[in-house]
Amino acid sequence: MEQTIEKIATADHGHGIGHHEEHHHVETFINKYIFSQDHKMIARQFLFTGMIWAIIGGLFSVLFRVQLGWPDATFPALEQLFGNWFTDGKLDPNAYYMLVTMHGTIMVFFVLTAGLSGTFANFLIPLQIGARDMASGFINMLSYWFFFASSVVMFSSFFVSGGAASGGWTIYPPLSALPQASSGSGAGMTLWLISMTLFIGSTLMGGLNYVSTVLNLRTKGMDLFRMPLTVWALFFTAIIGILSFPVLVSGVVLLVFDRTLGTSFYLSDIYIAGKALSNSGGSPILFQHLFWFLGHPEVYIVILPAMGMVSEILATNSRKPIFGYKAMVFSILGITILGFIVWAHHMFMSGMNPFIGSVFTLFTLLIAIPSAVKVFNWLTTLWRGNIRLNSASLFSIGFVSVFISGGVTGIWLGNAIIDVQLHDTYFVVAHFHIVMGIAAFFGMFAGVYHWFPKMFGRFMNETLGYVHFFVSFIGSYIIFWPMHYLGMSGVPRRYYSFKEFQAFSQYDDLNKIISMGAIMVFIAQLLFVANFVYSIYRGRKMTKDNLNPWQSNTLEWTTDVEPGHGNWKGAIPTVYRWAYDYSKNPTGPDFTPQNVPLTEEELANESKKH
Repeated sequence: MEQTIEKIATADHGHGIGHHEEHHHVETFINKYIFSQDHKMIARQFLFTGMIWAIIGGLFSVLFRVQLGWPDATFPALEQLFGNWFTDGKLDPNAYYMLVTMHGTIMVFFVLTAGLSGTFANFLIPLQIGARDMASGFINMLSYWFFFASSVVMFSSFFVSGGAASGGWTIYPPLSALPQASSGSGAGMTLWLISMTLFIGSTLMGGLNYVSTVLNLRTKGMDLFRMPLTVWALFFTAIIGILSFPVLVSGVVLLVFDRTLGTSFYLSDIYIAGKALSNSGGSPILFQHLFWFLGHPEVYIVILPAMGMVSEILATNSRKPIFGYKAMVFSILGITILGFIVWAHHMFMSGMNPFIGSVFTLFTLLIAIPSAVKVFNWLTTLWRGNIRLNSASLFSIGFVSVFISGGVTGIWLGNAIIDVQLHDTYFVVAHFHIVMGIAAFFGMFAGVYHWFPKMFGRFMNETLGYVHFFVSFIGSYIIFWPMHYLGMSGVPRRYYSFKEFQAFSQYDDLNKIISMGAIMVFIAQLLFVANFVYSIYRGRKMTKDNLNPWQSNTLEWTTDVEPGHGNWKGAIPTVYRWAYDYSKNPTGPDFTPQNVPLTEEELANESKKH
């Protein structure tokens, strides 16, 4: 079996060298940049689209944080910019809930899911395993265009009567099931459901492609346990998406039935404006189960790619082999399995049986073990390493910091007894933003800074990268660390204003600080975007004499400055070793790429092992 796989892997995967050269000459603007089947161009398309959504989603958070920080102030300029969202210079309450809902939807799905998996799985998997392209270039192209169509539908929801969806990014019934329930429950909610269905189609096509490529198109010598940890993480992320997203589709279909066909899957004994509706027999708890069966694996769909990239970047920039390679692989496997059996810890307050609650508490606490293994291995990799503090490594180290601080609070919330007190408070907001939002963004930024030269043939400005990191790191803690104290004091999330609550008036100044932190971090991200766009055209160029600027071992650095469709002009490199042979040679270079054959001494050591 292994021999068969190797034969498949060493072939040109249905794309001969001559084919690629011929294809290069007949490429047009349309098939090269728009309807491209080249995995690298598709990765760039995902990245650019995700960045646009990130600016929109980040702006929304600034707008509602302005309301929370200065609830009595008026902002006429914002009224001029955003029209009906602001009335007499104050954010409209309905617009507030719409902004909160769309911020969550955009960041979780359109930025972090598409930005991490869509960009880096597309870009890195073929390059790091030695493949010409994805298993199916056509399906890969469709994956992006389904995502783009989803983006267009979601964006159009801002302009329909009643505005975009406003029932929370979890779209719990009955708000999402009854068009007359609120202003955002009408056409905006319908477009939300259509958009998410298209998005899930995109995710499934991409995921099947990633899995097929990893299993079938590895180059000669690229055994599973010679793959970089980035590929392992993206591989398991794809599997999670394939298994969990269809469940959300089923939940969405039943929700559409309740909205349009008069069914009662989620509705029962509902009153609107004092009038009883005819719905009976349904349960909104059913929707919660279906949603969170995707919703919690979604956390790992977002964080696992970041973990893989951080592992790669930390090893490269500490000039040390990654500590506990196989432990890292099996911890990803453990997270993947356990991630499917913890979903109900989001539902401790739904009235579930206490015994069931204790089971989910147990599994939730167990998932901390593989996460702790990864943290220990990252810290051990850094320990006594010759650390290079470039932008990518700073964001990777920042990732480890926020993952630890955000993950520890997850142990609190995973305990049903404590969660009863902290549920739906700002403590929850702090926890998942640090561990899923900030950590995932730091991993993505690390990946962009590290692989930007391979993506665009130029370098990003390191000075601006340092500013971007330190402002983002400090600002993120300014935003989310105080929220833990708000949550422990019982301050509820999703409230438009706390002016009517005497007990919470003491936190007005703290809310101002949080809002100022949010504005500061948003400005830092605009600096990153400026650096990104400028560097594409004006950044320091990579040269043929410096194809491997970070002195890394993985295969993507064996290609040309800007590899064409097919990645390698000649034969695909053969792999002889794992990806983390750093600082092995005391007299020569401190790195040994995967395509360098084993020395006689290494061969002798290998034979002794066997």
